[in-house]
Amino acid sequence: MKDKELKENKYGIEYTKIGDYYMPNLVLEKEKINLNKYGRARLKFLKENKKAEYTIMLVNGTLNNHLKEIQELAQERIDIIIEQLKQKNNLTEEMKNTNQLYWVGMMNSFKNTAEEIIYKELIYV
Repeated sequence: MKDKELKENKYGIEYTKIGDYYMPNLVLEKEKINLNKYGRARLKFLKENKKAEYTIMLVNGTLNNHLKEIQELAQERIDIIIEQLKQKNNLTEEMKNTNQLYWVGMMNSFKNTAEEIIYKELIYV
């Protein structure tokens, strides 16, 4: 391969000749993000089930942004769904003081329901 051909690569990847081989100039993203459980679940799903998409995002440098967006969206949707379920089932903050066990049980149920929805809509797609 000629250097001219390598610079005109349709994928936009530059190469460096090391010995007899051309090695791609790949740079990992430098931005560090803290992943919550939804971001980690999405990353695991991509690595195990969508290897091509994972590799493309990793090489293009969009993986961190994607994971950050998914985890923020997931947390927002969880909060919205829990609020909707609280309103639908007439669960009030006053009940937290009067009947704690019932309130905690209902909130755990709402959170589990919301997480099931999130995993189906955002994480495992």
